[in-house]
Order: sequence, then structure tokens, then C-alpha cells
Amino acid sequence: MARIGVLGGTFDPPHNGHIQIAQEALTQLKLDQVLFAPTRQPPHKINNHITPIDHRLEMVRLAIADHPGFVLSRIDVDRSGATYTVDTMRLLRAQFGATAELFFIMGMDSLASILTWHAPKQLIQLCRLAVFERPGFSVVLSELDKKLPGLRQRVIFLSAPKLDIAASDLQQRVRDGQSIVDLVPVQVAEYIKIHRLY
Repeated sequence: MARIGVLGGTFDPPHNGHIQIAQEALTQLKLDQVLFAPTRQPPHKINNHITPIDHRLEMVRLAIADHPGFVLSRIDVDRSGATYTVDTMRLLRAQFGATAELFFIMGMDSLASILTWHAPKQLIQLCRLAVFERPGFSVVLSELDKKLPGLRQRVIFLSAPKLDIAASDLQQRVRDGQSIVDLVPVQVAEYIKIHRLY
């Protein structure tokens, strides 16, 4: 039975926080692989400037190249329109079959807002939620469970790496001429420099 983790996001750019979270999930959940699934157009970032998807795909490919348990997935790239997590997980369920165990990897901030997500009831039927703590966010699971029955049984809390990096901060550092070498994989830093991103 396959155990698959899914880490979705804009990855603009992918950074060491993403790598550490994926590695922790891989280890703690004993996953066969973690899929990195860049989003073409996040529904909650419609008005934000986002780096073209080809650059983001290549940066993810470079970021995970040295990690055999990580796989780049185009599941949210090769389809049009807004990409909702529930649709992503539905497609992956069809791809990996009914016996596969799917885990959507997310932060505590995302769990706190789960009721605002598109079709959260269907989402928790398709996969389990692997949740990392994030500074400044806490969740009373019993309260959320009252509004989304069954949620409590579908959440697994994972020990979080002590590294909180925001992609927006990295973009600003690049614009300010500051180094991001210790915050992103070396190949990603080089790619950003070569292509003059941000």
C-alpha cells in the first residue's frame, strides 16, 4: 500500500523550509514519496504577482534533485482554472488508487482556516491532513470538529522543524540585494540570480 505525501504551494521560490517540512513528513509518516505540487494559479492569490509557472517548476526541480524521496508533480499545472486542493487530491486518488494512503502536508495556519477552503468535507474524505505547527498559530481541534465532523480523526500533528521562512521575505531580500544562499537550496539561489527573478 503506497503512502504518498503531497506538498502543494506557489513555491515562489521553493526554500529550505519546504525541504525540511517534506523531509520531516517523509520520515515521521514513513512515506514512500512526497509530491511537490506547484499551483499554477492559487485561488487566494488571484491579484498577486506570481512568477511564471515554468520558472517555478524549474526551481522546484532543482530544489528536490538531491532528494530521492521527493517528486515534482504537474497535477496542478496541466489543468486550467483555479486549483483547489480537493480537486488535486481527487485526481491523485484516481492516479494512485483506492488503497493508497494520501497525506496533504500543511501548516497550522492552513488548518485554522480549513472551514473557508473549497469543499473541506470532501477533502478530509480523500486524504489525511499532516499538520505542522507554525509560530503564532494554534487550533482547538475539538471546536473545528464540531463544524467539520470527522476532522479530528483525519488530522495528524507532526513535529515541526524550527525554521520559519516566508517566500515573500525571500523575494524582498533579493530585491534589496541581500543574500538568500542560506535560505534556499544553492541551485535555486543560482537560478534566481541567472534569470534575474524578483
